[in-house]
Amino acid sequence: MHEVIFHIPEGVTVTKEGDLMTVKGSKGSLSRIMHHPAVEIVVEEGAVKISTESTRRRVYALLGTYNAHLHVMAKGVTEGYEYHMKVVYNHFPIQVKVAGDRVEIANFLGEKQARYAKIVEGVKVKVQGDELILNGIDREKIGNTAANVEQACKVRTRDPGVCRVGIYITRRDNEQGE
Repeated sequence: MHEVIFHIPEGVTVTKEGDLMTVKGSKGSLSRIMHHPAVEIVVEEGAVKISTESTRRRVYALLGTYNAHLHVMAKGVTEGYEYHMKVVYNHFPIQVKVAGDRVEIANFLGEKQARYAKIVEGVKVKVQGDELILNGIDREKIGNTAANVEQACKVRTRDPGVCRVGIYITRRDNEQGE
């Protein structure tokens, strides 16, 4: 029998209703479905026990995956996550602003039409000069928003090795392992 134990940090509560795991903390709550027929998750006093009877490597790997999900969720609801993105341009100054649930990128490579990137619900975006700051408690949603911004600025008509124009992630604060 393989087993992984996630120790619940102080100020965090973890509940399980069916396959739905909910982690609550001072900044909010996050929920995620964690289901596999061969994996058993039990919430105990101060810890979450994730175990399996299976000897298959893929099933055993899920124990670490679920443990990592719980760790990221607990860190998010207590400290939150923050990504920094840098606006890089050569000739045409890129103008970036937040317009509702989208990031508007104007004057990209001198284009007349603005480009837009969707802001995923639960993520706050701030523009400070030539830097974007993304905040939130769900690391996955912040990463998706950052990817949307990078994809909106993708240059398709020029050599990517020469044309380094766009908006790129420069720093991730409160990442796992830092």
